[in-house]
Amino acid sequence: MDTSAEHFLTELAIQRRASPHTIDAYRRDLARLKVLAADADPVALKTPQLRRGLMQLHAQELAPRSIARTLSAWRSYYAWLARRGAISSNPADGLRAPKRPRTLPKALGIDQTAALLDLAPGAVDAGLANEPLQTRDIAMFELFYSSGLRLSELVSLDWPGGLDLAAGEVTVTGKRQKTRTVPVGDKARTALEAWLVLRPQFERDAQPALFLGRNGTRLTPRQVATRLAQWAQRQGVGVHVHPHMLRHSFASHVLQSSGDLRAVQEMLGHASIAATQIYTHLDFQHLAKSYDAAHPRAKKA
Repeated sequence: MDTSAEHFLTELAIQRRASPHTIDAYRRDLARLKVLAADADPVALKTPQLRRGLMQLHAQELAPRSIARTLSAWRSYYAWLARRGAISSNPADGLRAPKRPRTLPKALGIDQTAALLDLAPGAVDAGLANEPLQTRDIAMFELFYSSGLRLSELVSLDWPGGLDLAAGEVTVTGKRQKTRTVPVGDKARTALEAWLVLRPQFERDAQPALFLGRNGTRLTPRQVATRLAQWAQRQGVGVHVHPHMLRHSFASHVLQSSGDLRAVQEMLGHASIAATQIYTHLDFQHLAKSYDAAHPRAKKA
């Protein structure tokens, strides 16, 4: 990486509060400029060269989403250079990434969600470690679904932190360091209260994390994903369940019940309502299936 690119990344991290994950992604994308420029200065690249670079990425079968992210990183970098007078114009302006196929997020049905979260009283599954950790997992998944949290928000929660069980709400810090407060349902509150009784036996060195592993450290996103997949399999859900699916399910089910897109946007923490509107397509799919099953003129002869 050249000096200007490193300065750009530093500003991105400090002034815009970009996450380490975002910085790493930008660094990889800007490294592609270095390869594209060969022995020349990436700052001096022109629009035709950048277009050729995008075509090469497409020929390498890089996913359209990844190409779009790369182009976004290039555009931001050259805009930063232009603001500082290092270049006269942004060579990435006007370039377009390949169109991404529109894929709807996968959400669980209400019956599937019940199958995932409902546990017979006193049931303990030795395959998921011991009873205290199973109690933790129930609390974790109930909160996940109840409040529509992102995985990063869930694992970042501290105790007491932003969790207020008396008020039935949790405050989290999401993307771009924006905070929001969302409701916590009764079942999630009950499950959390059960976990908090057991939590002290796992706490080490005043670790503030709400959800602790058996060694007393904060759970990682990967650990949560693994536990959820195992849990779904043992509960007989019938599909692979990943963490973000609980967030999708929360949004879809709230929208089906309330029809209030703006409220769902606020609870999800979406900056734009356009990001939330995809759940209207999920809701339409649900209605379409009901129509196909019930309408006498919808069935094929």
